[in-house]
Amino acid sequence: MSAAARVKPEDFFTPEEWASVSARSSWKGIAVVLHCWAVIGLAMVVGVVWPVTIPLAVMVIGNRQLGLNILMHDAAHALLHENRKVNDFIAYWFCAPELFIYRPYHLQHHRFVQQSEDPDLVLSKPFPITRTSLWRKVVRDLTGQTFVKQYNKTRMFYICNGLGLLAFSLAGLWWAWVLMWLLPMMTWLPLVSRLRNIAEHALIVENGTDPLRHARTTYANWLERAFVAPYWVNYHCEHHMFTQIPCWNLPTAHQLLIKKGVTARMEIQASYPAVLKLATSA
Repeated sequence: MSAAARVKPEDFFTPEEWASVSARSSWKGIAVVLHCWAVIGLAMVVGVVWPVTIPLAVMVIGNRQLGLNILMHDAAHALLHENRKVNDFIAYWFCAPELFIYRPYHLQHHRFVQQSEDPDLVLSKPFPITRTSLWRKVVRDLTGQTFVKQYNKTRMFYICNGLGLLAFSLAGLWWAWVLMWLLPMMTWLPLVSRLRNIAEHALIVENGTDPLRHARTTYANWLERAFVAPYWVNYHCEHHMFTQIPCWNLPTAHQLLIKKGVTARMEIQASYPAVLKLATSA
């Protein structure tokens, strides 16, 4: 097996710049996790008080469920906290209990990104597809079929959701747990996860040798960040180039790369609709 080509941070950043963008924090990761849960909690409260907002809550909460997965992903790289034990504790208990299963699989993806040995290559290889094919996938996502078929439910999944349902039931709000936790998980989360996978690696050259084009960065406006791409997940090319940078520093790294004229060599798209247009060009 031949690993994917790598870049050296010193070729792109001064020592001071690199020290700044790659610095782990004792509080920022915790703050971002708290922000994610606060958004979920607020959306649920609004949905309980004004049930008419539940469809919007489904999208907001599903997107933040993706956010928890993204933060778990950062923890898989030991970026969520400067202390490795604290990093793993926060991710396992407050983001996703799949952390220890996900970490070796994901690091394999990074080692062989877009090479024949990449375990995630199956997600991007079918593209481009037709618009009809994409819409079929969207329907499967939004009707829960993708969740039932693909999502691995561990024992912890059933324990956590059982306890959540029990707690909400004791409060007389069992329906809120079903409609504003399980329903987003079964519908909007699979859809935005699919869009994330398409944006990150679809139509990226297989077995390419340029490490600046092993993944895609997609610019996201506030609406896309709110409903599709939370916590800077759209800066995926930068993440693959420099896996030591925490997610909250990826925008800063991107701006530095712009100033140095590097982004012209990277794979970048203007928006998520632009990526979908490429992905449905078959």
